[in-house]
Amino acid sequence: MFPGGGGMDDRKMQQMMKQMGIDMQDLDAEEVIIRTADEELVFTKPDVQRMDAQGQQTYTIVGEPESHAVGEGGSEPAIEESEGDNGAAEIPDEDVELVATRAGVGEDEARDALEETNGDLAAAIERLE
Repeated sequence: MFPGGGGMDDRKMQQMMKQMGIDMQDLDAEEVIIRTADEELVFTKPDVQRMDAQGQQTYTIVGEPESHAVGEGGSEPAIEESEGDNGAAEIPDEDVELVATRAGVGEDEARDALEETNGDLAAAIERLE
């Protein structure tokens, strides 16, 4: 990206970027969600940097996302049928943690909301907010 930048230390690189009007900042993100028409990508505890350059902000997200299918009304229920519970749905712990974090509630309350909404993440969060 920069000429001769191969052996450049981080401090010098930061100085050059500042001279060019580029500001980089690490963000302490807990979660990043990217929604498309077909899926929802959820990055939990990602490394996120924001770069400000020439009036534009660019975000870089580094991490391994979980993918959830999305239907017409929002997130599709991400629940699995359990044969040992007379066909009752089992809510994945990751979904419970996600709802609890987003809604600012305990895991028991999040699990109850997910069960009431048949595992619909968006509906459970909305119900708790």
